[in-house]
Amino acid sequence: MNPVLKTVSSSSTGYFDEDVFGRICDAITDQGYIVLKNALPLDTLNHLFTGLIDSNPHQFDLAGIGREQDFHTNEFVRTDQIQWLEPDQPFASQYFAWIEELRLRLNRYLFLGLFDYECMFAHYPEGAFYKRHLDAFRGSTNRRLTTVLYLNPQWNPEDGGELLIYRKREKTPIETVIPEFGTLVVFLSEVFPHEVLPANKSRFSLTGWYRINEGLVI
Repeated sequence: MNPVLKTVSSSSTGYFDEDVFGRICDAITDQGYIVLKNALPLDTLNHLFTGLIDSNPHQFDLAGIGREQDFHTNEFVRTDQIQWLEPDQPFASQYFAWIEELRLRLNRYLFLGLFDYECMFAHYPEGAFYKRHLDAFRGSTNRRLTTVLYLNPQWNPEDGGELLIYRKREKTPIETVIPEFGTLVVFLSEVFPHEVLPANKSRFSLTGWYRINEGLVI
């Protein structure tokens, strides 16, 4: 099956577009991932972008790998900077509301048992990258679905920073995503290895994970 690339008109009516939610559910069922342009309302994107630009740069931390006692930084694996986001931050409230509506539909139609959502701003300075990896931590399956929303106005292919999505045990990517403003990527966290190529200028994204209760067996 060909990679899924959908374009949603920016003039779609209604804040929660059922067509968008339906396309995401269908794509996750059919092949486990989707790339959508203009999936979210423009005012939501602008709120997020403005909030990002206004954020204190000292609040961004060097990203690492692993979790809890296994957490460590490794400049040979990833060199991006992150800032965790909370639903009570005013500029992010619309996005979290949209994410919650999507969670409800994913659980209703796909029975994924999604329980929680965590997300962060990721800043890739010029030259930053993230080598091929899976989002689900070793020994834990609580991250079930990954979302990536790009917030890069006037991004051109020569600016680099593409997201490459792979199938396990394959070396050729099945999807190359240019991190253009408003592009949304959703994929199964345990299924698709992916990497971020070096960017030629600052690159921003909002990356999140729908989680399941670790004690829940599906």
